[in-house]
Amino acid sequence: MHLRRRGLLRGAGTLLAAGALPFDLAQAQAAGGTLRVGMTAAAVPLTNGVPDQGAEGHRFMGVTIYDQLVHWDLSKADAPAVLVPGLATEWRVDPANPKRWTFTLRQGVKFHDGKPLTAQDVVFSFDRVLKTDAPHFDQRAAAFGRVRVPTVVAWEALDEQTIAIETRTVDSTLPYGVSWIGIVQQGAWEAAGRNWDAYMAKAVGTGPWRLESFNIRERAVLTRNAEYWDAKRVPKCERLVLLPLAEPNTRVAALRSNQVDWIEAPPADAVPSLRQAGFTIVTNQYPHNWTWQLATAEGSPWRDVRVRRAANLAIDRAAMKDMLGGLMDEGAGLLPLGDPWNSVPKFKWAHDLPAAKRLMAEAGFSPRNPLRTKIGISTSGSGQMQPMAMNEAVQQMLKEIGIEIEFEVFEWNTLLTIWRDGWKAPSNRGITGINISFTAIDPFTAMIRFLRSDLTPPAGNNWGGFSSPDYDALIGRILAEFDPAAQTRLMAELHAKIVDDALFLFVAHDLNPRAMNRRVQGFVQARSWFQDLTPVRVGS
Repeated sequence: MHLRRRGLLRGAGTLLAAGALPFDLAQAQAAGGTLRVGMTAAAVPLTNGVPDQGAEGHRFMGVTIYDQLVHWDLSKADAPAVLVPGLATEWRVDPANPKRWTFTLRQGVKFHDGKPLTAQDVVFSFDRVLKTDAPHFDQRAAAFGRVRVPTVVAWEALDEQTIAIETRTVDSTLPYGVSWIGIVQQGAWEAAGRNWDAYMAKAVGTGPWRLESFNIRERAVLTRNAEYWDAKRVPKCERLVLLPLAEPNTRVAALRSNQVDWIEAPPADAVPSLRQAGFTIVTNQYPHNWTWQLATAEGSPWRDVRVRRAANLAIDRAAMKDMLGGLMDEGAGLLPLGDPWNSVPKFKWAHDLPAAKRLMAEAGFSPRNPLRTKIGISTSGSGQMQPMAMNEAVQQMLKEIGIEIEFEVFEWNTLLTIWRDGWKAPSNRGITGINISFTAIDPFTAMIRFLRSDLTPPAGNNWGGFSSPDYDALIGRILAEFDPAAQTRLMAELHAKIVDDALFLFVAHDLNPRAMNRRVQGFVQARSWFQDLTPVRVGS
């Protein structure tokens, strides 16, 4: 199948003329440098410390205004990002009780309002996400934070600098989970009238950026925190302006007309002309996958492994890569080929239409007697690449083997919401698969949360009701393994099972393209969903 790149523009609308955006940023280029970013999200991420809008929300609002107990090292482009101390300088498991962890807080950290960080602030922050009967419980923060730390059952301040966290089961992945939970301050919530809605415009964290203004549909303006505790990461820019520009060509128009300096996910068709016009295009491999997560519980057509395998054999990944101008790696599982968890795959899906049709015939379907079902997709969003064009291409490929797909199209944040509801919830409108690309940075977020039988919604992201004693047993071994090398071997075993069982429709791995004005200097694109904006300068 040949997929022409101009297909990416179908239904995308026309480029906006300079000045046509619903805001004027001419005054935003303040002396000292202002970085203006066009995000793929349709709204500015929430400022409550556990933002919405997926990993893009965390990238632009989670690790800017806030710090977490554990950080990611985002300073390198030539190696995967790894965990490093954040607000906690160290963490350890109790040798006598591997369900209990202690975190030692960094001394001398202050919130943006000058108040010192204490262990009680950490307790308050975890209450806000996990303690439903707390007066400061925040349902929105819980919606996005609870699924990151689903095994946490207790937390307490042992003294002003030490926190203890206990898990329901042994969970060696806890440090990854707490890297998603921004630490907020009770005094700031009380100053906002003990109301999280009011707090949004007055958010206070300990991060390298301070919130100046917040309009969820228009923009957020952040300013540098000159007193940030890590002197090496005091921002070089004076201001950071975040703009929600969900439509790809709107982002391109904003960049060309100098209304922004930087855009996420430029469409492939625009990349050659942007390069020719002198804009910088930055890419890097990172732990990303673009898949359909398939429902496998009773009642779903994807419960039949023959159908799942046939669908994977029908995908022409090379054609998809050509359509995207090379801005992807061919889907090889939940991790790109060569990742430690996917270094020597036992099985690799190829494009084989005859084999796919044979499997469909065995399952009782053909192009003349097709399987008909619905898939939930979005128009844009964090890591979604070019979702409309890509999904239409997949739809065409599957039709050739007797799978006819109807799309239910949602706004990105709505798609995330129904993902947390589970495939049988009324909000899902009868879909049996969901297209959500996601970060695969640690054992839990990469695989475990989709497979463990006790993590069906609302407990976790096992959206499609997958259940297997064999998988549960292997996951239990992974969570109980604290030796990194041994855990890597177990993760490779788990990944190989996922690929062989075709539990997802594996399509692509994004290369995380960004386009920016040549004035933007100092950016290092980490091999991560998150990025550090503090070294960035914007020249005149």
